[in-house]
Amino acid sequence: MNFVEELKWRGMLHDMMPGTEELLAKEQVTAYIGFDPTADSLHIGHLCSVMILRHFQRCGHKPMALIGGATGMIGDPSGKSAERNLLTEEILQRNMDGMKKQLSKFLDFESDAPNRAELVNNYDWMKNFTFLDFAREVGKHITVNYMMAKDSVKKRLNGEARDGLSFTEFTYQLLQGYDFLHLYETKGCKLQMGGSDQWGNITTGAELIRRTNGGEVFALTSPLITKADGGKFGKTESGNIWLDPRYTSPYKFYQFWLNVSDADAARYIKIFTSLSKEEIDALIVEHEAAPHLRILQKRLAKEVTIMVHSEEDYNAAVDASNILFGNATSDALKKLDEDTLLAVFEGVPQFEVSKDAVAAGVKAVDLFTENAAIFASKGEMRKLVQGGGVSLNKEKLEAFDRVITSADLLDEKYPRVAARVREHLETGWEPTLALLEQAMGEGVIRRVSLPVLQRMISASIEDFLADRTLDAQGISYTDALDEMISILLEGLLVR
Repeated sequence: MNFVEELKWRGMLHDMMPGTEELLAKEQVTAYIGFDPTADSLHIGHLCSVMILRHFQRCGHKPMALIGGATGMIGDPSGKSAERNLLTEEILQRNMDGMKKQLSKFLDFESDAPNRAELVNNYDWMKNFTFLDFAREVGKHITVNYMMAKDSVKKRLNGEARDGLSFTEFTYQLLQGYDFLHLYETKGCKLQMGGSDQWGNITTGAELIRRTNGGEVFALTSPLITKADGGKFGKTESGNIWLDPRYTSPYKFYQFWLNVSDADAARYIKIFTSLSKEEIDALIVEHEAAPHLRILQKRLAKEVTIMVHSEEDYNAAVDASNILFGNATSDALKKLDEDTLLAVFEGVPQFEVSKDAVAAGVKAVDLFTENAAIFASKGEMRKLVQGGGVSLNKEKLEAFDRVITSADLLDEKYPRVAARVREHLETGWEPTLALLEQAMGEGVIRRVSLPVLQRMISASIEDFLADRTLDAQGISYTDALDEMISILLEGLLVR
């Protein structure tokens, strides 16, 4: 397998030095990518670099992941408008341990293969390097004029940052350049890879090697990943999407990929999975024939969730997605851990009720009207229960005055009451739109534009909820609501 060709068809190649492809064709090459240990988990913004190392190893070459234990204490000015906070040695060690554990899911560090991956930490060779030694052995080879010409430095000096550029950050490219020199001399590393914003730092390292010992090394960069609309990839309203389940649950991780746009799904499935070109091309054709089925998004979410977490976590995420819009059972609901349960119902109206009130036993009609105003009146709830329109923990509530106790709580905390779409349509459009949009995001109903959805709901209400229509047709109120919901969902359900 040709590494450069693999990156090209996947859209993962931005630039490379002349001669890089020829080098890769004639020998097994050792290459590295650097990762800043600013947290104890990688996030999906790192995932493109991780996948490049994964493809590199699959193509028979030797990947190295460099953890910037020393450079992480300083901060890289590339693409930044402010100097980052410096990290202590203890925090850096904790962060590096977490990152190593995650990288081992993608790369083979343990086998006896000649191209097994290695993890290195630049703090190991920088911690005893004195300033005078650094100035004499490294600084003398690169001129200030050369360093000032780098875009990352010029942007910081041209007014983009209020505080300018500190000397500490100015030396970053020399430190990263020395990493390349050290790995070239000790590990035979001839290639450094990274994001396109790292081109200046990488080429500084190549120049340092050339001036120090006349060696020839190479550089390869990948494009910075963005969304089709130009927005920043990997960010949500709540922040980064992390690979560690402590920070982003497998359910939320799965949902992130499931909800990307069609255009982004076609790009991301090439970048963030190991599926072959033939498999991906076939999936794209299948998706374009029936985009409402969201075939690309579902396969993308499956592949990445299994790769980062596990197949068990993927199956649990799918089951959780079916809780609101699907045929999930009460047992499936009860299996959810607390974090996933809360994530599933994020955005759904929620109420807090005293646990003591439930422990003492309370009638459902009182609990859901007085303790929690889910229904506007007891009469409304009674009518919905009699029509089969209310469920508790995914089981039909048979009697409106049934006594609710602690035994009905999930994880001894959460009861889940679901009044059907009927109840939401009676009380207003907003909850209905929110629920239907979530169902579209999860692929349960086909995706339609908001104006179309509003017109469908409006037509349904106009046809079946207007008193004059009911009188004229002799349809009961409850039957009209059932028929309206059936017609609305009939046009939207994914089959």
